[in-house]
Amino acid sequence: MSDPGEFIDEALRRESSWIRAEEAQTRLGKGLRYYGTSIGAIRGTVRDTLRRYAQLTHDEVTALSSELWEPAIFERRFAAIVLLQSNVHLLTNTDLTRLEGFVREGRLRELVDPLAVDVIGPLIAGLEGQARARAGSVLDRWVRERDEWLCRAALMSPLRELRAGGGDWDAFVRHATTGLDAAQAGGEAEVIREAISAVLAEVSKRRPELQFPSSVA
Repeated sequence: MSDPGEFIDEALRRESSWIRAEEAQTRLGKGLRYYGTSIGAIRGTVRDTLRRYAQLTHDEVTALSSELWEPAIFERRFAAIVLLQSNVHLLTNTDLTRLEGFVREGRLRELVDPLAVDVIGPLIAGLEGQARARAGSVLDRWVRERDEWLCRAALMSPLRELRAGGGDWDAFVRHATTGLDAAQAGGEAEVIREAISAVLAEVSKRRPELQFPSSVA
C-alpha cells in the first residue's frame, strides 16, 4: 500500500463505528464491507491527506484512487470519489475508462451518483474541442449499453452544468430516451427512471422553461 493509501485507510479505521457499519450494511446491502466511518470523517481524511501529500500528480492521484477502490469497502471507495472530486482539474477524457470501471463495480446510488455528479460531469465540463467530443461519444455508448448503472451515470453527469444554466439539454433528453428504451427491453428501468426524475427536479427549480417529453418522464 502506498503511503497516502495507508494514511487514509488508517484514518478511516480510527473513525470507524460498528454501529454505523451495521446500519450501513442494513441500508446499502451486503455486497460491500463497511468500516462505519461517517461521510464527514471521510471527507476530512481526504482533506488531511491532500495537505500532507501536497502536489500529487495526475498519475499519483489516479493510482491512489484505484488503490482505494480495489477492496470492496464502502468508505474506501467513497474516499476515492472525494479524492477525484478534489483533483478533477487534473483529469482528462482518457480517465473515463477508469471511471467507467468504478461505475460498473459501484452499483449503488451512494457511490454512482457522487461519482457522476461530482467527478464525471465536472471532468467533461472542463474539456474542449476533440476531447469533449470524445467524452460525449463515451456517454453515448454508456446509455446504449444494457447496464443501468452506466446509463444512470451518463444521465446524472450533466446535472451541475444544466442546473447552472449551461449544458446540453437536447443531449440529456436524447440520452434519457435511449437509456430508457434499452433498460425497458431488459426489464431494468427503475434505476434510470429515478435518475431522470432527479435531474428534472433539480433543473426545473432554476430552468422551468426546459421541456421534457412526457412520454419519457
